[in-house]
Amino acid sequence: MIVTIDGPAGAGKSSVSRQLAARLGFHYLDTGAMYRALTWWVLEQGRDPGDRKGVAELARQIDISFAGDRVLVAGQDVSQAIRSPQVTGAVSEVADNPDVRQVMVSRQRDLARSGDYVCEGRDQGTVAFPQADCKIFLTASAAERAQRRCRQLVEQGESADLEEVLAAQNKRDLRDESRPVGKLVKAVGSIEVLTDGMDFPQVVDHLEAIVVKELGL
Repeated sequence: MIVTIDGPAGAGKSSVSRQLAARLGFHYLDTGAMYRALTWWVLEQGRDPGDRKGVAELARQIDISFAGDRVLVAGQDVSQAIRSPQVTGAVSEVADNPDVRQVMVSRQRDLARSGDYVCEGRDQGTVAFPQADCKIFLTASAAERAQRRCRQLVEQGESADLEEVLAAQNKRDLRDESRPVGKLVKAVGSIEVLTDGMDFPQVVDHLEAIVVKELGL
C-alpha cells in the first residue's frame, strides 16, 4: 500500500511522514533526500549542476539507499552532508532537470514495490503515485509556517526575523508552484489537511486516523 504526503515547504511533511510511517509499520520514503543525495554527488564529482545531460547521466548511475533515518550513497552515510548550504543552494537546479525527475520517479516506484510506504515530497500524489491508496495534501497558512520556521531557528540558536522568513517562504512557494516539472499542486483525490493550531502529535494522530479509515486498517 502507498500513502503519499505532499504539500508546501514548512508544512512539516518530513517529520510527520516519518512518524506516521513508524506508527503504521510502513517504510518511509524521503524523496527530497534523494534529490539532495544526487546534488551532493554532482558537487563531489566536480560537475556543474546546470549541465543537464551530465547530471542526468549521474542520476542513472548513482547508488542511493536508505538505512533507517540514514541516507547512503554507494554505502557512504551522507545524511549530514546532503544538508550542507552548498547542496541546499544547488538542489533546485538539479531537481528541475526533467531527465533527472524521470529517473528519480522511476526509482521511487521501484522502491515502493518492495512493501508498504509513506512517500513524502512535492509530486508524489500527482506524478510518482497518482493511483496511491491514500493521498494527503499537508499544508498550513503562510503565517503559521513562517512562525514555525522562526521557532525552529531560535531553537537552533540562530536569529530569526519573521518578515524575512515569510518573504523567503513566499518566494519558495511561488517557485514550487511554477516549476517546469514536479510542480506543487494538490493531487486529484487527495485529502487536504490544514494544520494551523495543531501541534506535532495532533497532526500525526489526525493523519493516522485518515489513513486507517481510507485503507481499512
